[in-house]
Amino acid sequence: MLSPLQALIAAVPQTGCVRWIGVRPASREAMLELEAVEARREAGLTGDHSRPGPRNARQVTLIQWEHMAVISALLGREGDQAIHPRDLRRNIAVSGINLFSLKGRRFRIGQAILETTGWCQPCARLEARLGEGTFQAVRGHGGITARVLQTGIIRLDDRLTLEPL
Repeated sequence: MLSPLQALIAAVPQTGCVRWIGVRPASREAMLELEAVEARREAGLTGDHSRPGPRNARQVTLIQWEHMAVISALLGREGDQAIHPRDLRRNIAVSGINLFSLKGRRFRIGQAILETTGWCQPCARLEARLGEGTFQAVRGHGGITARVLQTGIIRLDDRLTLEPL
């Protein structure tokens, strides 16, 4: 039997929605924005560099869409200067669900099933690319890393739902 706290942690009534998809064709190269991508168990996202192998814990990076406004506000960047998922080099931006609630869980996006593997921390390159203060602004808002458990297509506006325990 679950304790009251364990029951609260296990219950995630929200459903996410894919708002943005992008891949990195090569290290330090510009992101390609997509309407759909294949998530492959053996290789991560089609067209994304350096994510081979079904055991790679960083095959896919996800960020919470709502956190883009927080990061932008912390950097004093608005309008056309606002931070975008491509600036942070994340693969998928999802709205409507707290990505941290997916810790240790499996979830479905479109046809694919993924598993959370950790937090996506900011890297030192962000500061150089996006300006002073970026590293600190992204801390706690960088999203999650995941591996693909079941191959499938992920499209814009697809739902993100938890898989049963």
